[in-house]
Amino acid sequence: MMAPPRINPPTAFPRVATLVLGLGLVGGLAVLFFFNPSAYGIYPVCLFHKWTGLNCPGCGGTRAAYALLHGRLVTAFHDNALFLLCLVFGAGRAVWMGVRKWRHLPTVPWWSKWMLWGLVCLTILFGVIRNLPGFEWLSP
Repeated sequence: MMAPPRINPPTAFPRVATLVLGLGLVGGLAVLFFFNPSAYGIYPVCLFHKWTGLNCPGCGGTRAAYALLHGRLVTAFHDNALFLLCLVFGAGRAVWMGVRKWRHLPTVPWWSKWMLWGLVCLTILFGVIRNLPGFEWLSP
């Protein structure tokens, strides 16, 4: 008895998906560049902040991205330091993985188990600390 022929996935799908995601990202960044989150009500509201009055770890992330798009690094850091640090880490990780691929070294997963747990702990810690008295400078 012969095995059925192997079915190869279509090669065009990853290219189309990358194109669509890339265009969506550029479009989203264009909207964010031209419409200030502090002035326009088109962006989602943080329900955690609305219901509790506390700042979640993501509060200020949209304003931080807006500030970054306009070259205001200090404002972006003030709006959400965790967002900025995660962007720096992600860019560094992407460069590191790109160099590995360029040198034809074995690929590694984007996130290890320990990196994910570290990010979860850091996010919780940041969310708690930014709501404590004396750390108002971490709140947007």
